[in-house]
Amino acid sequence: MIIFPAVDIRQGKAVRLRRGRPDEATVFADDPAEAARHWERQGARWLHVVDLDGAFDGHPASAAIVGRICAGASIPVQLGGGIRDAETARAYLDAGVRRLIIGTMALEAPERFAALCRAFPGRIGVSLDAADGRLKSRGWLADTGLTVAEALPRLEDAGAAFLIYTDIERDGMRSGVNLDALRRLVLASGIPVIAAGGVATLEDVRRLYPLCGEGRLEGVISGRALYEGTLDLAEAMGWIAAQQANAAPAGQRAGGRDGR
Repeated sequence: MIIFPAVDIRQGKAVRLRRGRPDEATVFADDPAEAARHWERQGARWLHVVDLDGAFDGHPASAAIVGRICAGASIPVQLGGGIRDAETARAYLDAGVRRLIIGTMALEAPERFAALCRAFPGRIGVSLDAADGRLKSRGWLADTGLTVAEALPRLEDAGAAFLIYTDIERDGMRSGVNLDALRRLVLASGIPVIAAGGVATLEDVRRLYPLCGEGRLEGVISGRALYEGTLDLAEAMGWIAAQQANAAPAGQRAGGRDGR
């Protein structure tokens, strides 16, 4: 399981929103690139970056900041927000982004999304952002009329490499994860799933961890909880490492006779 620290960019700063509402933003760092470096120093294996202005406006708004984040990071970056054409996707990938997260295009322009997946195989994921079971687009402001179950087969057929599932009502609220909805998704999905929205404490990580074995859960995204300290990145990563070590065959554990 990977813990993805979130660096959400709005008006040039690293922020977190409550339930995706642009008028409920808390600034956590004046420099998003420094926030990214902080999480790398804390041991993060990946960074999750979102151009919130791009998501709301429909076009890239923080490309220069994303470029600085990628230039200063030695760990991979995944990016979402405002990526609605192949030219934008290529520019971000050329700037050093490892993989891209598509929301609006995936749900509203399926043919263009499938073409993007063909152009950049293995590097295009989908953001599934749900409120009351229905998927949202355009920075969570528009109702797509689709449910997760309705959208999933089409997205997999189009070539999506991974999914990020966000429970909008829990995002930024530190209210815990929607375990039932997430379990249904990871058991139904044929591609990796990342959980977001409500991952607030080590207990949330513990509750989600079994889904890595039961289904295709790849990791969790956390933002406000990491910034405010209700979830400690090093502690969570240490707990995950301990579970993985205990699950490994005896000869592969630290101190095993084969030395690996």
